[in-house]
This record gives sequence, structure tokens and C-alpha cells, in this order.
Amino acid sequence: MKVFTIIGARPQFVKAAVVSNALRKNEITEFLLHTGQHFDDNMSDIFFEEMGMVRPQVNLGVSGGTHGAMTGEMLIEVEKLIIEQKPDWVLVYGDTNSTLAGSLAASKLNIPCAHVEAGLRSDNRKMPEEINRILTDHASDLLFTPTEVANQRLLLEGIAEKKIVRTGDVMLDAALTFGKVAQERSTIIKDLALEEQPFALCTLHRAENVDRLTILEWIVEELNQVSKTIKLVLPLHPRTKSKLEQFSLFEKLSSNVKLIDPVGFLDVLSLQQSSSIIITDSGGMQKEAFFQKRPCVTVRTETEWVELLDGGHNRLAKPMVDPIFQKVDEALNTTLDWSVELYGDGHSSETIAKALLERLP
Repeated sequence: MKVFTIIGARPQFVKAAVVSNALRKNEITEFLLHTGQHFDDNMSDIFFEEMGMVRPQVNLGVSGGTHGAMTGEMLIEVEKLIIEQKPDWVLVYGDTNSTLAGSLAASKLNIPCAHVEAGLRSDNRKMPEEINRILTDHASDLLFTPTEVANQRLLLEGIAEKKIVRTGDVMLDAALTFGKVAQERSTIIKDLALEEQPFALCTLHRAENVDRLTILEWIVEELNQVSKTIKLVLPLHPRTKSKLEQFSLFEKLSSNVKLIDPVGFLDVLSLQQSSSIIITDSGGMQKEAFFQKRPCVTVRTETEWVELLDGGHNRLAKPMVDPIFQKVDEALNTTLDWSVELYGDGHSSETIAKALLERLP
């Protein structure tokens, strides 16, 4: 059997690392395509180095431009390669433009498509990711869901139950697999002199947060307030860095907000493990905080990981509405139950590999 895997963004590299390993163990041939959606070396190349991934056979180098231009260019090139490779399955991850391009190409060519992390919904259709995940789910033949909530959402949308497989979350597999490696190999805590002081890890990259001056200025002010009580470490996404420069906001950041370049997954894990709290607008980081038993404050109006809100493990700070520093204070002063099992047992990748073998249409 041959699986044609499509990745392009940081979280997809991490998920593919553990799933690709499971495919090899089950003697499944994999053709790995990198669309190039994340173009910064620290946000793509380093993941292959750190996690021992087989390097992609092809890198399309498609990045930048509008969503339509990016997705269209990927679609053209992905279609050519699928025709050439003749896979049994096309495997896509998450909710990026790379995901949508892969699922559309597969469906148009009548090649079965499997979607890892299916069934997530934020119910905010202004987010490109929401459109990507909805269209991908409805174009796919096999839907790998991380939670029971995701299962029920797909059924509600009329997707046949026989297409749905609850696998648990492959990011839990990755956290368990690479957590110990990070403790052994990462030196970032020492490099940043963070051994003796509590700190908050912060990541921000969403267009709706950083592309508008009023919102980004508000976020900067809020982070400054947080930094009065706890040091912040902020790895700068290329988009965020560009907008801080464009809006002349770098000089307004407190000296207790430590800005660093994007880091590899092992360093991210180390920062998560050593932090006191995580502030983010990333979908994946919300779960990763839970895996590391760290409270999270999410700077968004909604989240696709609603189960984390129910237990108080995650709190929403709606931009321009909810003070981030207040949410951080609440989270740091709340006792949370970390024993609840929400995302499976850490063997999701093996379940995916076996399902691909057993469920070929």
C-alpha cells in the first residue's frame, strides 16, 4: 500500500512524524510532500532534523500570497504528483491551505482521502481554517477524530458513521514520544536563563489578532500588564514580527517580554514543560498545554477544543473584550484536575495506520 502524505505547517510536521513512523512499522510505503507553506527554516527544516523524519521527496515551495493564490497553486502541483504516484490513500492533516488543496485534489481524482484531526469546529466561518476543515471533512473518505465531541459534530453534519474513526489525538503521541527527548537535548531554558524564575510562554500568529493595529496594540498592552507579575517568553512568528515592525510596536513592549526567534519542536516542548502558564492563539498549543499540565489562556473569541473550556484548563480572552492579564491571574490561582482523559491513550498513530490498511474502499 502507498500513502501520499501532504504537510506544510509546523503542527503537521509534528503529527506526521509519529504517524509516518507507524506507517513504516506496518510496512506501508509513504510518499511525503511538503507544500512549503511554512518557509522559515526554524519553522520547517529543523523539525525534520529534530524528529528523525524522512525528508519529503518533494517541496513545492508554495508560500505567501492570498489564500486563493496559495491554495490554487498547491492544488495544481499536488494533482500532478498524485497522478504520477498513483497512491492508495491521500493523507492530510489539520486545517491549513495545504490540507484543503490535498483533499480537493484527491476527491477530484477519485483517490480515497483520509483526514487526521477531523470534526473540529469553532463555528467561526470568518476563520480560513474553519472553511478548510469543513470542506476537507466533507471531501474525505475516512475521518480520524481526536475526541467524542468531534465524532458527534460529524454525525450532526450528515457524515456517515462508517467513515468516522475516533483515534485520539496524534499530538499526545508526539508529546509522549518527544517529551523525554526534549528534556535530554534541549538547552533553551539554560540559554534563556529561565531556570530560576517562573515564566509564561506566549505564541501569537493569527491574522485576526496581528494584522489589525487596534487589536495588536491592545495585545501588546495586555502582555505588558501580564509581564508586571510574570516574565513572558514570546517566540516571534514571521507574520507577528512583520506586523510589530509595520506598526512600530516593538518599542512599546515591556523589557520583561522576552522576544526570541521561532524555535524547533523540542525547544517548544521544553518551554511548555518549564512554563507556569501558556498564552496563545494557536489551536494546537491549547492541547499541548493540557498535555504538559499547564493552564492556558487563548486570545480568541472561540475555540475548536471546547472540552478544555469545560474543565477550566483553557480560558478564552476575547480580543478587545476580556483582559488577558485578568484571565492569566484567574488561571494561575485555580486548582485544576489533570487526571481527566480527553485525547486518547497516546497510540493514535498506530490506530490510524491500521485503519488505512483495513478501510481501503
